[in-house]
Amino acid sequence: MKNYRMLFIGLACGLLIGLTVGGVAVYSQGKGAGRRVINLPNRNVNAPFSDGILVGNTLYLAGRLGIDPKTNKVPEDPEQEARLMIDGIKAVLTEAGMTMDDLVTVQVFCSDVALFDKFNVVYRSYFKKDFPARAFLGSGKLLRDARFELQAIAVKP
Repeated sequence: MKNYRMLFIGLACGLLIGLTVGGVAVYSQGKGAGRRVINLPNRNVNAPFSDGILVGNTLYLAGRLGIDPKTNKVPEDPEQEARLMIDGIKAVLTEAGMTMDDLVTVQVFCSDVALFDKFNVVYRSYFKKDFPARAFLGSGKLLRDARFELQAIAVKP
């Protein structure tokens, strides 16, 4: 109920836009905050999406695959694929002036949930502090025969 009151107050004043992430209210500044597209400088994707959208202090990261930039394919090794994918997320965060520790929620889509433990070995190595809230979802087939896709939201304190 508290989240709804804060959202109402924020909208009524025109100062805040509320978003609930994993049961926690995250607030960005409204109209004056602007909306900035974050794309990696070496981006070679000709698809209709941005790597991230920064609104106030909140970064919405697009889903990312672990494609090897040298071969433009998914690596044979699932751990290498996970590293490439998370390195891509980390690069977008850096471009926005953030770090992995600014992630508040992560969704991992996986074509084979039997890879859960292999993914976690890689994932753990990217954090210095507490982990963000996370969902690990069995997805069925992913684009380009990827095993993993990661989408996230980060907030700069």
